[in-house]
Amino acid sequence: MARKGLNPRQQQILEFIQNFDEERSYPPTIRDIQQACNISSTSVVDYNLHILERGGYIRRDREVSRGIEVLGDSRDVRAGMTGTRVPVLGYIAAGEPVPVPGQDYWGAAEPLDVLDLPEGFLGKINKDTYALRVKGTSMIDALVDDGDVVIVQPVDSVQDGDMVVAWLQIEKEATLKRLYREGDRIRLQPANSTMEPIYVSADNLEVHGKVVGVLRSTV
Repeated sequence: MARKGLNPRQQQILEFIQNFDEERSYPPTIRDIQQACNISSTSVVDYNLHILERGGYIRRDREVSRGIEVLGDSRDVRAGMTGTRVPVLGYIAAGEPVPVPGQDYWGAAEPLDVLDLPEGFLGKINKDTYALRVKGTSMIDALVDDGDVVIVQPVDSVQDGDMVVAWLQIEKEATLKRLYREGDRIRLQPANSTMEPIYVSADNLEVHGKVVGVLRSTV
């Protein structure tokens, strides 16, 4: 039975948990849910579970791998539970810049996935907000690890120290770094003591947004 306030993915996840538990007498793991519901990553599962928990559909014990409990009195939907959908447009290198095949900029990409974020999770999100999956560990000291998802907000200007999606126009490569202006060049600074900064001319750089949130991988 469809539940108001849940999108199709959340409905599918909730029904899978219920059916799995009824058949086996124990709940599924996050990876079970990922595979059964054909979801791209366990982090996407985790944040959809967060929405279900927030809405009172389930209870979770995060210290236990099968710590998901469907709440018996939560099957009557709580009205007004809404969320924000943010497309995952591709991958971003947190290391050396990497080419982005087949696209001139992030906005041209077809979504790899769509995140369903709880209302108010990041404050006000506009329609151009998007997400990228991180490859590499250059931002590890900023608590952005390989496999995490960064939420990116297109902006008209950025401040020194902002974490940005930096597009190198000549090389047609993109990287995730903190930006600092130094005269007529830009320093793209990793947050990893083992890695060196990247220097580019200001006229070779486009900023395709700054990072406003991070969804950490549970893998």
